[in-house]
Amino acid sequence: MPAHHSVFNTSYRAFLFDMDGTVLNSIAAAERIWTAWALRHGVDVESFLPTIHGARAIDTINRLALPGVDARAEAAFITEAEIEDVEGIVEVANAARFLESLPANQWAIVTSAPKALARRRMAAAGIPEPEVMVTAEDVSAGKPDPAGYRLAASRLGVELTECLIFEDAAVGILAAEAAGADLVVMTSTHVHPIETVHPTLVSYDRVTTAVDPDGNLRLHAI
Repeated sequence: MPAHHSVFNTSYRAFLFDMDGTVLNSIAAAERIWTAWALRHGVDVESFLPTIHGARAIDTINRLALPGVDARAEAAFITEAEIEDVEGIVEVANAARFLESLPANQWAIVTSAPKALARRRMAAAGIPEPEVMVTAEDVSAGKPDPAGYRLAASRLGVELTECLIFEDAAVGILAAEAAGADLVVMTSTHVHPIETVHPTLVSYDRVTTAVDPDGNLRLHAI
């Protein structure tokens, strides 16, 4: 998408949202658990933590190629620990109200988290559960592969290129770009926000959505 392209007042069939870092902030909880895991496995925490965001646990572990490590078992361990620890998980400002304002059949969440963890974190943050939610179990390739976004669009009955994607992490941005969809990047949840040519939002406080007579969605800045 060109740098000058505006996602505001553009017609979309649906909005697709990443979860962690985009509609809720779980960074503190995730980093607590991954830090403990990294220390047990002799992984340098400082360089490792920035790589965990937006990716499936199994993909994160596989990238390390640690000898003798069962990635599937370790990912299951991480998931159970994350389900137990939801302390400090909160919505991104005004996210719940914004999502509740959307037609139920025109938005979805596409997350790298397993379904049980996604539901746990959304409940902790007060985020409404959508009719369509694509989780780690639903795809064979996680972000930056766009498979999850393709599946969400298909389940909503729309073309992916007619959707607006909301993301925050590098692998999610790459997935949205590969999908060929328009993208807005949420910037409030990371200590060091990603530099991007895409339109950005700090929170949902300053945006609303209008529904066209033909049923399409338009994002408006206020």
